[in-house]
Amino acid sequence: QVQLVESGGGLVQPGGSLRLSCAVSGNIFSLNRMGWYRQAPGNQREMVATFTSGGSTNYADSVKGQFTISRDNAINTVYLQMNSLKPEDTAVYYCNALLGTLGFLYSWGQGTQVTVSS
Repeated sequence: QVQLVESGGGLVQPGGSLRLSCAVSGNIFSLNRMGWYRQAPGNQREMVATFTSGGSTNYADSVKGQFTISRDNAINTVYLQMNSLKPEDTAVYYCNALLGTLGFLYSWGQGTQVTVSS
């Protein structure tokens, strides 16, 4: 059974940076399709950045040029480098793999809280 463990969140001032990590344990074939999602209070969960099935990257318009998704296949870890953070980036961040209309592949982890505030 695959487990997802997110870490790296915290409280940061506007303009600051954080790097989130998603450790994927269990029987996983590839980190393709893995991505980051976030949910702010009162909002639906939204896509932030993902790897496509071919391994290229895809970003929400709101974070293009600001966030960077990367991965280390050797240790089954996906990262999200977040720069120039804004208060509207405040949310719980999760990782998972989306299989198109079939939905998400794995059970959700606990997420990691990112709070951007002065």
